[in-house]
Amino acid sequence: MACKMLFFDYRKPEEHFFKKHKLENFDIKFFEESLNESTLNLLTEEDFENTMIISVFISSTIDENIISRFKNLLVISTRSTGYDHICINSCVEKNVTLLNVDSYGSIAVAQFTMAVILMLVRNIFPALQAVKNSSFDFENLCGRDLNSLTLGVIGTGAIGSSVCKYAHAFGMKILAYDIVQKKELISDADVKYVEMDELLRHSDIVTLHFPYFKENYHLFSTKQFEMMKHGSYFINVSRGEVVDTEVLLEFAKKDKFKGIAIDVVACPDLENVSGEIIDKSSVSCMQTSEVVKELEKLPNVILTPHMAYDTQEAVDYILEMTFEGLQDFLTGGHKHRVI
Repeated sequence: MACKMLFFDYRKPEEHFFKKHKLENFDIKFFEESLNESTLNLLTEEDFENTMIISVFISSTIDENIISRFKNLLVISTRSTGYDHICINSCVEKNVTLLNVDSYGSIAVAQFTMAVILMLVRNIFPALQAVKNSSFDFENLCGRDLNSLTLGVIGTGAIGSSVCKYAHAFGMKILAYDIVQKKELISDADVKYVEMDELLRHSDIVTLHFPYFKENYHLFSTKQFEMMKHGSYFINVSRGEVVDTEVLLEFAKKDKFKGIAIDVVACPDLENVSGEIIDKSSVSCMQTSEVVKELEKLPNVILTPHMAYDTQEAVDYILEMTFEGLQDFLTGGHKHRVI
């Protein structure tokens, strides 16, 4: 008998995977909506009674109340590396296994990082706007050669390592900070590992590629921005929570940065950056929304809606790992388990 599964946050790029794969062990019900308190009313009593597996993305929020509503829930599978949107304690208490997808999109995010760096350094966005506005004043569009700049990479996991390799191909000088230093980056990409303070002081571009934990909440705030070069570039495609967005806005208004690229913000509901807040129950999210709107008005800021990872190849990989973990769980294995 197939396991009943609820699949939330369903997106069009995911159709490609399901058309190619026969998943006979799973009876899947798809929802484009995220799973949270307000969308529970989309479910039937039969869903609450018989669902064994729930799959979500980071835009869903699964708390103790939601977990307790399902009578026979065995697995929650998040199609992401991070899982702070799911109540771990409730999973443990209810004996619900939690699965995630580790290190997805390393190529996609690294290529996206280089794309926004090029857009900022070569003033591509204001150039496009100038042409659309029939303005052909090129006086302020002069850019820089990447091989004349120093890139500071904070976090050299799968994504950060790929960024270093791409930057090396462009001839950039690369400084890196990580607790674990990779010898192959030092030897093959001429990466120099330094302390974070040194990296911030000497980098023309700083890009973040490390996971979010409670310990590094707002790791980037006043002290770190003050250390950075005047006229430098700041890139965040990692997690919104690691940056104090309000402080970033203050420095941006003081012309600290030549350019900023942000693909993630602290509230998932805000990742359509220019739209309305979906869940207005959070005061902090409302405050973040106002800050994001102010950032969006600045001419040297690129805001994108959490799309750095979003290539067809990355989406297919996420789903392959998701169902690999689920198939393994059904046979008593432990692949991709958080708990």
